[in-house]
Amino acid sequence: MERVTGKKPHHFLRRGIFFSHRDLNLILDKYEKGEPFYLYTGRGPSSESMHTGHLIPFMFTKWLQETFKVPLVVQMTDDEKFYFKDLSIEEVERMTFENMRDIIALGFDPELTFIFSDFNYIGQMYRVVARIEKAYTASQVKGCFGFKMEDNCGKWMFPAVQAAPSFSASFPHIFPSGNRLCLIPQAIDQDPYFRLTRDVAPRLGYLKPAVIHSKFFPGLSGSKGKMSSSVGAAVFLTDTPKMIKDKINKQAFSGGGATKGEQLLLGANTTVDVPIQWLRFFLEDDELLEKLQHEYMLGRLMTGEVKKVLIETLCGIVTRHQEARRNVTDDMVKLFSSVRLMGPAKGAQ
Repeated sequence: MERVTGKKPHHFLRRGIFFSHRDLNLILDKYEKGEPFYLYTGRGPSSESMHTGHLIPFMFTKWLQETFKVPLVVQMTDDEKFYFKDLSIEEVERMTFENMRDIIALGFDPELTFIFSDFNYIGQMYRVVARIEKAYTASQVKGCFGFKMEDNCGKWMFPAVQAAPSFSASFPHIFPSGNRLCLIPQAIDQDPYFRLTRDVAPRLGYLKPAVIHSKFFPGLSGSKGKMSSSVGAAVFLTDTPKMIKDKINKQAFSGGGATKGEQLLLGANTTVDVPIQWLRFFLEDDELLEKLQHEYMLGRLMTGEVKKVLIETLCGIVTRHQEARRNVTDDMVKLFSSVRLMGPAKGAQ
């Protein structure tokens, strides 16, 4: 990627946080030949405030947009949360609007970014959804997602809705004609959706979307799997510096020695240490991160010192985000979510 773009790879790439892909090489080959692509990512609004783990795909997607200067579509899966959670439509719509503010605050280009709610945009992309639904069989969906006969019908149909933005035909106001390749940055747990999408794409006359996968962002407890949105397990983008400090100091699992003497003697296990794992995601300085890990492993740094660096790093990120979010007006949300000529369609005027 560095050869193609002429830019230093994002630290998520340098550190293997985004660690596998399908057809990224094809995207880069096409880009070198002057054939553009677009980006697609999404957010399931399950709480009014996003947490730090939710930032990972958006931080990387923003870097991709800035690096390649390409359109981005962001799907807000409010319908999914209605089907899968005990929430009313009104609740998920409110969460969707608030999450849109968080996403816009990250600094995406309004000229190249379309953020849409499934409830609001489904009419425009329903023809594509219908083609996908007809191509999927119930046995395929059951085998891929484990749905049961007692599950509501919305769950069974949702994979087609999530697949539709992978195809540029879903966005005639951005791509008025022709197939465009799509690149989807995603957490690894989203891969089943897009394996199925890639399987049916050729039959529908669409291009297979390329995907790039990230590792899970661990919860404070250090348990395997991705961070949940429960209050005690996450650092939210609405947290105060004091709340962040308390959560890291009291709840972040440490791989350091149980006592100062044990840490001095044995050092820390950085593979299970949550503060070090989080710093791999959020501390951009490679040299400082390497120094912290090395000194901590050798017992020259105490757990509290590593946690202090993490607290300072997170407080900076969250405070800057809160300041940016305060500047996101309702009109800005309406702009980003409006169906308007963008990218290739605007250039063709």
